[in-house]
Amino acid sequence: MTTRGLVVGKFYPPHRGHKHLIDAALAGADEVHVIVCDKPGENPPAVLRAAWLREIHPAANVWLIDDRYDPDDSAIWAANCIGLLGFAPDMVFTSEDYGERFAACLGCRHVLVDKPRTAVPISGTAVRANPLASWDFLEPPVRGYYTLRVVLIGAESTGKTTLATDLAAEFNTIWLPEYGREYWEQKMARGEPNIWVTQEFAVIAREQCRRENAAACRANRVLICDTDAFVTRVWHHRYMCGWSPEVDAIVAAHRRPDLYLLTDVNTPFEQDGTRDGELIRDWMNQMFVEQLVAHNLPFVALTGTKSERLATATAAIQKLMMAGR
Repeated sequence: MTTRGLVVGKFYPPHRGHKHLIDAALAGADEVHVIVCDKPGENPPAVLRAAWLREIHPAANVWLIDDRYDPDDSAIWAANCIGLLGFAPDMVFTSEDYGERFAACLGCRHVLVDKPRTAVPISGTAVRANPLASWDFLEPPVRGYYTLRVVLIGAESTGKTTLATDLAAEFNTIWLPEYGREYWEQKMARGEPNIWVTQEFAVIAREQCRRENAAACRANRVLICDTDAFVTRVWHHRYMCGWSPEVDAIVAAHRRPDLYLLTDVNTPFEQDGTRDGELIRDWMNQMFVEQLVAHNLPFVALTGTKSERLATATAAIQKLMMAGR
């Protein structure tokens, strides 16, 4: 006979204490249902928290339930859970005092898991207060949400890639290369015409966003990006002499970076065989400044020597991390 287990919670956000609880349920029941309480105004929202739990626990069935009832009314919660599932579970797994009362209303057995939180000493409140300090208790999809995203922006040959690698080493994290360059090199290798069309910028922006989101799940608290979709929209303007509504929509739908680092043009121009913007570096720099200001995006201008730029960038990121988002 199949045994069905139930876990109910806010998972606000999911952390390794929740993982420990759900893993216990998966080990103790043949079929596990996880119900996420959904209350408007919470951030991250319940629909996203449920998606994370599905990724973390693919063997569990994850549901959303309206969270507008008295949290101490176990009878109401039991009735609503049974109504949602269409059956009463055989076991309910909790780490809370209400577990016995809730199980009695469900008419099932209660399994208490790590009530004193000795196995995994963390809480959702602690994570929300300082997610970066709680990093070791978060799974990759949750880390991706809280990872600080720092984007390098600037004209051609202003040291962005070098700075990205140096910053990644400084913060023991990873950096994300520019997909547009990879796209262009592949295009040239295929022998295609040395021209751009609008649709290509949308392809580049969309893939850059996808790679950024994936890299954020692997980063150590901060992700260094050697460009982003917002930068791509400016390059579209440079080559196509206008803005792209499609690229703009991609930018608008993507997560807003926490900080831009703008590299100035007072560096020697190094021709690598693909660059064509030596004579317009001042114009591009001004365009980036205008667009950052127009869109109210946070940025720090980097000037001086290579070491001075690195020091300024490091201090800006440290300040960002101290704020803990």
